[in-house]
Amino acid sequence: MVLALTVCGLVIVLVAVGLFVFGLRRRLIQRSGGTFDCSLRWNAPEKSDTSGKGWGYGIARYNGDRIEWFRVFSYAPRPRRILERSAIEVAGRRAPEGEEELALLSDAIILACQHRGTRLELAMSEDALTGFLAWLEAAPPGQRVNVA
Repeated sequence: MVLALTVCGLVIVLVAVGLFVFGLRRRLIQRSGGTFDCSLRWNAPEKSDTSGKGWGYGIARYNGDRIEWFRVFSYAPRPRRILERSAIEVAGRRAPEGEEELALLSDAIILACQHRGTRLELAMSEDALTGFLAWLEAAPPGQRVNVA
């Protein structure tokens, strides 16, 4: 009986510590500012895939001429993907359809892009999209920006 209570107590403590570390990590990522909620689908299919598969929920952070994308459900201190402003080409935007509506945040807009030849899709709120497109267009003189 004592062993069972000890094991249960230990499990509860470990879960609490794990949740605390998730929260702390998010705070540290957002500490420098310039962050927004952003889902990412890397190697997106050629045609619109509305199945909702392949999306990862995350936090994107502006860092100079790059966007750093962190998975929400991860303990990794480093970004999972880094997108350089000069390498991002925007192909178009659309609203989520089908099962995507369940996989993404309710007010998300999907932006189809290419980054160094890799197709990807970013899903973010209208406000975040406005900021993202403004950031893309604010490239220093001499850099090419491809916004459709």
